[in-house]
Amino acid sequence: MESCLKFYINGEWVDPSDPKPLDVINPATEEVIGQIMLGNAADVDKAVAAAKAAFESYSRTTVAERVELLEAIQAAYKERYSEMVETISAEMGAPVWLCKAAQAAMGPAHLGTAIEVLKNYKFEEDRGNITLRREPIGVCGFITPWNWPINQIACKVLPALAAGCTMVLKPSEVAPLNAAIFAEVLDKAGVPKGVFNLVNGDGPSVGNAMSSHPDIDMMSFTGSTRAGIQVAKAAADTVKRVAQELGGKSPNIILDDADFESAVGGGVQAMFLNSGQSCNAPSRMLVPASRHDEAVAIARTAAESVNVGDPKLKDSNLGPVVSKVQYDRIQALIQKGIDEGATLVCGGTGRPDGLDKGFYVKPTIFANVNNDMTIAREEIFGPVLCMLPYKDDEEAVRIANDTVYGLSAYVSGGDAERVQKIAQQLRAGNVHVNGAGLDFNAPFGGYKQSGNGREWGEFGFEEFLEVKAVMKPAAA
Repeated sequence: MESCLKFYINGEWVDPSDPKPLDVINPATEEVIGQIMLGNAADVDKAVAAAKAAFESYSRTTVAERVELLEAIQAAYKERYSEMVETISAEMGAPVWLCKAAQAAMGPAHLGTAIEVLKNYKFEEDRGNITLRREPIGVCGFITPWNWPINQIACKVLPALAAGCTMVLKPSEVAPLNAAIFAEVLDKAGVPKGVFNLVNGDGPSVGNAMSSHPDIDMMSFTGSTRAGIQVAKAAADTVKRVAQELGGKSPNIILDDADFESAVGGGVQAMFLNSGQSCNAPSRMLVPASRHDEAVAIARTAAESVNVGDPKLKDSNLGPVVSKVQYDRIQALIQKGIDEGATLVCGGTGRPDGLDKGFYVKPTIFANVNNDMTIAREEIFGPVLCMLPYKDDEEAVRIANDTVYGLSAYVSGGDAERVQKIAQQLRAGNVHVNGAGLDFNAPFGGYKQSGNGREWGEFGFEEFLEVKAVMKPAAA
């Protein structure tokens, strides 16, 4: 898909009320690859009205009907899979192999989970004189980011459809074309008119109109903590539910009895995946002070094996970051790390050698970082790893928790009991032990300024349900 100049409202592609084109830029080439139109409050009103009208009938559909619909979406998505892979890579810069294996693959993964949760979920439960019913919350507003675009669209839209909700989606204007393909997939699958609506736009014009809209019952937002605060403030006057998945500065504790080659090397690769543009990236690697230099040497070797280049090439491990705005911010933070006295192990400012265009960032590692430095406090959202020494387990936990964020954390060590003890002390919504990956049935979300609410699996499904208690008179 090259351009999307209309909005999907009430089952049709319609013209914006006041056309304002925006170029979509390929971050690898800095060239325009398409256009979208930016919407406004009037477009949001139309989309919300369609969703509100559709809710009455769609909320009453049976579980079997919604399972059938999700299965139809599965089939339609499969037909567009290759196009989805190419589109995501072109508009946000991830290597094609990563888009095929992970980025685009998040759609089917969340579909499978939503279907299984829906099939097995108990919407009604008797507790003596009380019947508990779980019912769809209503019209949902979704604002999604550019870094894992289909993942964030799928893990909101699909459980909402499964729950019986209707919705309006505003995808990121930076990487919006994959969302248009997704809308076409839902249309092909037969999603009823008005159930799913898409309006492109920016935060101030469309995002704020959605967040403050009196007929939207819930806002689900994924993005920066700064923007999440604005969504919550705009939503407060209408007392709607707000679920947020925000920033992170995730600690990765390497214990002294860990397999250093595996834990440190793996930590570097995990940090650089998707060019470091993941909210749960293990961006602070905590290593024993007594083995700091050893860990640094392993990390340097791992970084040197990373191949930065054209996302279309099979051997490119690292593509560009998404935009010039993002590139400039990362460059400034790398320079801040140098200025504040962290040891630059590799990387640094500027583009990698041989790349004179595209928003490419050198894979960068800082050592001897202390937790008061800017690079240890702020979410860089680029391929920049900070290595922090600690003297004992107690200090490692203290440093790990000394952050306004609490999305993910990582612990590696040889003693299972010791690892679990540390995991229990970490203030984070997800803790990965000894290289454990993600699980689509596990709740995904964070503590503190990493947000509220949960996504994925049954916990994510329940975000779209209200609980009703029906009281009956006691038996005589």
